[in-house]
Amino acid sequence: MYKHISSTQNPLVKQLATLSDKSRERKKTGLFVIEGEREISLAQKGGYTFKQLLFCAEIFKGNPTDLATKNTEIIQISEEVYQKVAYRATTEGVLAVAEAKELSLSNLIFQRDNPLILVAEAPEKPGNIGALLRTADAANLDAVIIANPKTDLYNPNTIRSSVGCLFTTQIATGSTKEIISFLKNNNINFYSATLQNSNAYHMCDYTKASALVVGTEATGLSQEWREESNQNINIPMQGEIDSMNVSVAAGILIFEAKRQRGF
Repeated sequence: MYKHISSTQNPLVKQLATLSDKSRERKKTGLFVIEGEREISLAQKGGYTFKQLLFCAEIFKGNPTDLATKNTEIIQISEEVYQKVAYRATTEGVLAVAEAKELSLSNLIFQRDNPLILVAEAPEKPGNIGALLRTADAANLDAVIIANPKTDLYNPNTIRSSVGCLFTTQIATGSTKEIISFLKNNNINFYSATLQNSNAYHMCDYTKASALVVGTEATGLSQEWREESNQNINIPMQGEIDSMNVSVAAGILIFEAKRQRGF
């Protein structure tokens, strides 16, 4: 019924390994690999197109056609091949080769007049990006924008740490200058999380169209964000250190905005 691959030397098997390991290959081909039934389902729901769907019948007990998109080639693979190409051991025996989306600011569409957006400048760790995306999904944010990205968003570690939330929220990337211009042109107030010249975060009004901007723990936000923002904000710290994990800080800011909006 399905094409079957049993050899680990098959060209497609080798391509899967390269797509998982090499950002350059993902950018060149416009393809990336998704593992796991939940992650694939979320990508399907998020409008991603799958070139191939591969499943191991010894492990995957579902119906592969339920996870496919239009014109997806469904391929059965042996357990040996699956173990060769799987990035994780516990991904239910199914993976997809998906087409990347163009993460352009111009593609963002807001359904509300007062969108709530998270902007993260230059996050490097896939785990932090994944945690930010999980928080964005939990809060049903209108978009997440990554400024000056240092990491390929279709990195397997980003997909894994986001538990598929990479596919559930609108995402765009751009330079700091481009994003500031985008926010201003769309009349979106933005609030930069920084210690310099800042007010306590809960003293601002986030009920209008708003973007909450966070930087890295090591260097914080660049000067442009601090100077151009409608208001700089801080989370008062009561311990010995003056910073916290970026995803934790973002969560505090986001849910204060949600509280003001009545959730």
